[in-house]
Amino acid sequence: MPHSLQPQPLTPEAFAPFGQVLQKDGARNFAINDGTCRRFHDLANVEATGPGGRVIVSLVTGEPSTLPLLVEMVERHPFGSQAFHPLSRNRFLVVVCEDEDGRPVRPRAFLTSPGQGVNYDRNVWHGVLTPLGETSDFLIVDRDGEGDNLEVFTFDEPVLVRAPGE
Repeated sequence: MPHSLQPQPLTPEAFAPFGQVLQKDGARNFAINDGTCRRFHDLANVEATGPGGRVIVSLVTGEPSTLPLLVEMVERHPFGSQAFHPLSRNRFLVVVCEDEDGRPVRPRAFLTSPGQGVNYDRNVWHGVLTPLGETSDFLIVDRDGEGDNLEVFTFDEPVLVRAPGE
């Protein structure tokens, strides 16, 4: 039987060992453009290291998943952070693991609230982008450049992420 876990709400405190939560609540903010806009400032630690490393901005459309969900693999990026922010109010599942001797251990799952995104710190094991409910568009900020910036780990036994309350 696979190891199972239930996602917890995504909070900056709970997610801090893995990166930053991208949200307006609690963020330093100020008016710009003669007061017609409000900037929520410096939400993530963006990193792009390695040969030819540079920060890029992309868009992606993700097909929805449903819970319960078997997570068979995680990945990490040794040369850069990776941020995902939904362009709608749709929720998504965030799966992360601690690192122990180069292997992912102690998986955790978070369920975003509408309007939340995440920035995975460099070298953090995480699941793939997993929108819930419906097809969703995301803004991605990550690294491009030379070198292999992707490590994939397949679990010997998948992790089952149950629906909240299940």
